[in-house]
Amino acid sequence: MWKQTTLTLPPHPRGFHLIARRVMDAVPEIRELRVGLLHVFIQHTSASLTLNENADPDVRVDFETAMNAAVPEDLPYVHTVEGPDDMPAHVKSSLLGSSVSLPITDGRPNLGTWQGLYLCEHRDRATSRTLVLTLNGE
Repeated sequence: MWKQTTLTLPPHPRGFHLIARRVMDAVPEIRELRVGLLHVFIQHTSASLTLNENADPDVRVDFETAMNAAVPEDLPYVHTVEGPDDMPAHVKSSLLGSSVSLPITDGRPNLGTWQGLYLCEHRDRATSRTLVLTLNGE
């Protein structure tokens, strides 16, 4: 089976947001698969996706703190036409990546016990974000 769909997420505030449930709800065909792969791609250059710990909400705060320390907004960026958070958002997006692939086993994502799928929003005033979800398997 091959299935591809898009999912539009509403604007989120800057930070790291768990989105696995919304993604899984957008492709209910996952439940039919014995084995497969779900590829999640974000069609934006100032937000990203990542897999990481999903249990303690403090992790999300620490993600944001670490990313801001690694990619500060006060560097002498040349690309500033869209605001001081735009170029750092592009850099953060490149560091974290624009896609993740999730293994599907017996109708469910086969993630580690504490793993969750995050939308990483790097802009202060973000717009909606579009994900392309591609599912294949049997």
